[in-house]
Amino acid sequence: MKQALLELLSQAVQQLQAKTVIPADTTPAIQLETTRDPAHGDLATNLAMAVAKRAGISPRDLAPQIIAAIPANTIISKAEIAGPGFINFFLAKAAATAVIGDVLQGGARFGCNSDGAGNKVQVEFVSANPTGPLHVGHGRGAALGDCICRLLQANGWTVTREFYYNDAGGQISNLALSVQAHCKGILPGQPHWPEDGYRGEYIADVAVAYMAGNAIVAEDQHVVGASDPQDLDAIRHFSVAYLRREQDHDLRAFGVEFDVYFLESGLYTSGKVEQTVEALVGSGYCYEQEGALWLRSTEFGDDKDRVMRKTEGGYTYFVPDIAYHVDKWQRGFKRVINEQGADHHSTITRVRAGLQALNIGIPKGWPEYVLHQMVTVTRGGEEVKISKRAGSYVTLRDLIDEVGQDATRYFLAARAPNSQLTFDIDLARSRSNDNPVYYIQYAHARVCSVMQKLEQQGFSYNQQHGLDKLGMLDNDNEKALVKRLGDYADIVRKACSGSEPHLVANYLKDLAGEFHGFYNNHKVICEDPSLRAARLSLSLAVGQVIRNGLALLGVSAPEHM
Repeated sequence: MKQALLELLSQAVQQLQAKTVIPADTTPAIQLETTRDPAHGDLATNLAMAVAKRAGISPRDLAPQIIAAIPANTIISKAEIAGPGFINFFLAKAAATAVIGDVLQGGARFGCNSDGAGNKVQVEFVSANPTGPLHVGHGRGAALGDCICRLLQANGWTVTREFYYNDAGGQISNLALSVQAHCKGILPGQPHWPEDGYRGEYIADVAVAYMAGNAIVAEDQHVVGASDPQDLDAIRHFSVAYLRREQDHDLRAFGVEFDVYFLESGLYTSGKVEQTVEALVGSGYCYEQEGALWLRSTEFGDDKDRVMRKTEGGYTYFVPDIAYHVDKWQRGFKRVINEQGADHHSTITRVRAGLQALNIGIPKGWPEYVLHQMVTVTRGGEEVKISKRAGSYVTLRDLIDEVGQDATRYFLAARAPNSQLTFDIDLARSRSNDNPVYYIQYAHARVCSVMQKLEQQGFSYNQQHGLDKLGMLDNDNEKALVKRLGDYADIVRKACSGSEPHLVANYLKDLAGEFHGFYNNHKVICEDPSLRAARLSLSLAVGQVIRNGLALLGVSAPEHM
């Protein structure tokens, strides 16, 4: 319905442009917002205020002309001018309730659109170093990244999910040394234990598997433990494969899968890092100073130039990142979204500076970034900091085992990425209305129970009869539910355009609240067969939208609770 009204407003603007009331070169982005107070109508626009200055008249004088230019239609029952020039629209009842039929007809596809037109987009997320189990921060990245992919697909994009493995560098060396120490019988805290070694129990597990000659199959790698505690290279390869496999298992248990696994080491073995450095030197944006190679990143908005190759040799961490993104560009991804932790913030300017310095057609602001803040886990009001297995942090597997996949995914995606998140284990496990995921799933189960009770009481449901009688839905609870259903498609668009899955989570909580209020105040299986059919149609539409929204979050919609 909102899209139909937007089209009517667009036609009104065109008519006023033809009459030279609005300049022809003015192409306003028409906005429609759902009103908070039903007394102010159903939808409101600030269109008059947005174009009044260009038109040379006041918003209050322009608003009536916009209303008059709207083509004849069956959507709007009344339009009012409010405040400095807002236009409030009251929808005709049949137009408002039409969303119920749209939901039932659209089914699982309701709320989806073709805005992306099938264009390719790559989303890189999680990208954890294969040095240990995934922690809750990785879990938040997994939940957000996967939800962003689902939203993009719902909006018509062709999505590639990618995981970048940092399998080169100092952390991998520390991993190998830690496993080697265990293979030699050296434990954390004992003499000769690596200074920066990893101390979690999982290191012992890797060492035992390596010495036992176990075979590890992890995506594109098949590694067999060499059982030789002196062969550090063999230990390194085995350890990376072992922990990659463990991370893969955790992600699958979380309902997350990837299309592409990309190894950092491949950038070196293929020569792409050296090729990128040579191209940057050739671009004229590099210089030598004190034996180091520098990038003039200040030319592209950085606060200071950055070292690319250190005096003692070896590249700094952002150099392979530039090469990696050149590879993404060469693979044809004109749109790329990186979902990462907030600690990657400093990387953004450097990577973008390097890409711009190459002058190969990559636009400014490419790639896009979604950065998430840290997660604090609490139980009994106290912060939980340590996992026995990991040794120093709470793992994603800990949360899944404690509260289940659904609650873990919902809680990790239900806040804006740039907000810090407190994961309350007690709340996530509770079967109460205070637990938002339980509250939403319970609303869906209630819809299912209504249909079961209908059959038990000897009644049947005729969908067409229900749709024909939607005009009987006139109490405040029913109107609120209808209005909320009408917001869903717009929420899916907004959540996608801003990479904000929490908008869907919040919407579902509000929809569930509206339904619980309706269910508690009104009898769905009532005596009047026409009203019963209408309320059943409304209830089924609510259930369908809850299923669709939960699917975007990767959360199940149970029929029983």
